[in-house]
Amino acid sequence: MNDFKKYQAATSPYPLAMEVSHAKGSYIYDNHQKAYLDFVAGVSACTLGHCHPNVTKAIKEQTDRYLHVMVYGEYIQDPAVQFCKLLAQQLPENLSRTYLVNSGTEAIEGALKLAKRATGRHKIVSCHNAYHGNTMGSMSVMGVPERKNAFRPLIPGTTFITFNNESDLTQIDHSTAAVIMESIQGGAGFILPENNFLKKVKTRCEEVGALLILDEIQPGFGRTGKLFGFQHYDMQPDILVMGKGMGGGMPVGAFTSSPELMDLLIEKPKLGHITTFGGHPVIAAASLATLQELTQTSLIEDTLQKEKLFRSLLIHPYIKEIRGKGLMLALLFDTPEMANKVLFKCLEKGLILFWLLFEQRALRITPPLTLSYDEIELGCQIILESINEIVD
Repeated sequence: MNDFKKYQAATSPYPLAMEVSHAKGSYIYDNHQKAYLDFVAGVSACTLGHCHPNVTKAIKEQTDRYLHVMVYGEYIQDPAVQFCKLLAQQLPENLSRTYLVNSGTEAIEGALKLAKRATGRHKIVSCHNAYHGNTMGSMSVMGVPERKNAFRPLIPGTTFITFNNESDLTQIDHSTAAVIMESIQGGAGFILPENNFLKKVKTRCEEVGALLILDEIQPGFGRTGKLFGFQHYDMQPDILVMGKGMGGGMPVGAFTSSPELMDLLIEKPKLGHITTFGGHPVIAAASLATLQELTQTSLIEDTLQKEKLFRSLLIHPYIKEIRGKGLMLALLFDTPEMANKVLFKCLEKGLILFWLLFEQRALRITPPLTLSYDEIELGCQIILESINEIVD
């Protein structure tokens, strides 16, 4: 603990500071060998749980072949090619070419650059309470001013609308390069689109010649019962951004679009986006193994049945609402204080929950998609017991 605080830069005054010994399946073990059932999955990143055998096998086999050999895009590296090919086979025809990067926020940066390059415009429309990452471009389209005021000036030209508010769509005009939004708002509290909102945004973009960038960094890779969240809503974006669960626990991001759009990064200028480690063969191998597991099993379809079980079990007067879809769920309480108490009481009892970025009354349930029905029942029992102990 002392070395952790002394040498590793912190993100908050009071980190949870669990010292991890090992992790496997749906469990994380601390250095006292206490087992914690994981309902967070590294904030939606460990799609197949911890150390899934197919993922670790792919990683180990690739490390024996080669690691980094050349900057992105110069050499043909089979894991990256095969991942991009399999991904294209799961997506609409206009989403067939993928640029692999190192993280979700870098993918957002690349997508914003591509939209400006394609349209020759600079105005970006984002949403209030949106979260797209923490680099300067991503922060510029973050919809929570108090989270970014300390880092201004940011990139100019961003306008904010309210998610699900159709009257705001008039702000998408002929000067707009792109609209960027999450298919399901994450940090805001797992807010689902309503009344064909995403489809109406896409229609408005088409009317004015703007591009639609959809951020699927959190909903993507099966978490909502489809490979990507937008597939629930009878529409498709111009640019699709992904990360988190894509790598099965490895750091990764990507943005996907049509060949015509992606080719714009090749010239005027050349190297329109460049990255040293994007498409790293070990991470691409893990991503390929993850996508193969998702597409060759029933894990994605099963998330909707698992959601039903969560909703049937988590009935309590102090749980005011369960938001979200599939295994991207948020428990809403009356106050942030109650949410905090439930989180820490559950942690004492061996269940990991976590906060959302902006909705302080909520706790996330974003477990591995491999979570069993028995594990769901056990975790829900711990949550209910914890609430009862708090309120008694």
